[in-house]
Amino acid sequence: MWSKVNRINRLPERHQEKLRIVSIRAGYLFLSIVFSMVLIRGASAQDLHVLEDQNVSVYYSDSLKPAAEKVAVLFPQVYGDLVNIFGWKISGRPSVLLLKERDHFLKMVASPLTVAFAVPKKNLIVIDYSRMLTRPFRLSVTLKHELCHLLLHQHIRPSSLPRWLDEGLCQWASDGIDEIIMDQQYSLLNRAALSNDFIVFRDLKYRFPRHEQGLILAYQESKAFVAYLFSHFGTRQVLSMLDLLSRGMKTEIAFQQAFYTSVEDLEKQWQESLRPRMAWLEQISYHLYEILFGLAAILCAFAFVRIFLRKRLYKLEEESINEDGFS
Repeated sequence: MWSKVNRINRLPERHQEKLRIVSIRAGYLFLSIVFSMVLIRGASAQDLHVLEDQNVSVYYSDSLKPAAEKVAVLFPQVYGDLVNIFGWKISGRPSVLLLKERDHFLKMVASPLTVAFAVPKKNLIVIDYSRMLTRPFRLSVTLKHELCHLLLHQHIRPSSLPRWLDEGLCQWASDGIDEIIMDQQYSLLNRAALSNDFIVFRDLKYRFPRHEQGLILAYQESKAFVAYLFSHFGTRQVLSMLDLLSRGMKTEIAFQQAFYTSVEDLEKQWQESLRPRMAWLEQISYHLYEILFGLAAILCAFAFVRIFLRKRLYKLEEESINEDGFS
């Protein structure tokens, strides 16, 4: 199922790379044009302002001034956390654009699940602020997630940073999946582990699926795999792998040198590590109908006994009343 995510993945590697470079350049050009249009329209129609300090430039409309001030306050802490994690710094001053109208934001993104995105070439973060009000701490998590993208792309060239690794690292570092709205109360990763129906990482090298469930599963897989790397190998080894990537080394070679095994083998090991955790759920799924029927039978028996005892109690009370009446 998931191996058919995109026909582009069937092309030879050199053609995939050329298509990726072209699509990235076109995407950056489009986003640059959109950003310019937003600023121009905002200046005239929405009275767009900018709040600048030595760390960040925040663009906002009048009604979002408190939000812009909050971003400026959050930024040093968020940025400092990322520097402590990766040991890298961002050159230049990032810009953050806060959008009030969701309709304007949706015109810039491919999925309605998206609440923010980064444009590394422009050192830019765009946030749909209308979705930042739904949950506590969403703004700080989202800001850290997108800032992580800017940081990684300043130090690792796109050809060495597959999408799944980029997203996995940023989710792990920000402790969230705030590019997308996780309203689902279930984990698609658990389902994939039960059915062994994962999206393989080679299909997530350049892009994620556009349909909702595939997109969510891609994010969940990416974060879980990166978390596995940190827990299994430790921070020092993961950072050494990133250092190799920053030197221009290909992902496969960097993994081999840092972890002494291939990406594909690590992917299989990670998938297998999920099986014991899901074993009890698997047993429940296999015997779900028996469990449900058993619970239903127990409830019916309990209800029968309860009704029987209640009738018996009523009968005893009536007999007692009758006896008292005749005495």
